[in-house]
Amino acid sequence: MDKPCNRFVADVMLGRLARWLRLLGCDVFYDRHGEDSPLLARAISEQRILLTRDNELASRARGSGYFVESQEIREQLAEVITKFDIEPVLYGGRCSECNGAVVDVPKETVRSEVPGYTFLTHERFRRCSNCGRIYWEGSHRELAIAELKAILPDFGKKHYED
Repeated sequence: MDKPCNRFVADVMLGRLARWLRLLGCDVFYDRHGEDSPLLARAISEQRILLTRDNELASRARGSGYFVESQEIREQLAEVITKFDIEPVLYGGRCSECNGAVVDVPKETVRSEVPGYTFLTHERFRRCSNCGRIYWEGSHRELAIAELKAILPDFGKKHYED
């Protein structure tokens, strides 16, 4: 059984990292308008780790914060995965847009919400329980896997996609 992913709060400078971590199953709160003090308060009250590129904020957060050193998304992702020993599971149950839980839904329930060809050629659909976004395995999956293999050379050997 995979170990659970850490819970995070990402500051305004780490939106792309938040999205990638969500795709890997991590619970990541992100508000692109979030102010430092409320983000830190949320991290502490919800026992999350505050990810930040702001040295001063990371210092204020003490044990509840982590300063992400890299400015490049690939390096950030590798850094956080390594630092927090995350077992990446592509499409691990979090909506990349809003962080809601993504759950399997009966195919027939999405008929009118997905392109006709997609409905005919796919059997598994998932929906975000928060924003309603629908997910299915498409060409974007292969692109994401290729990107993860470039970032994490062992991805796919030890890590299994959901």
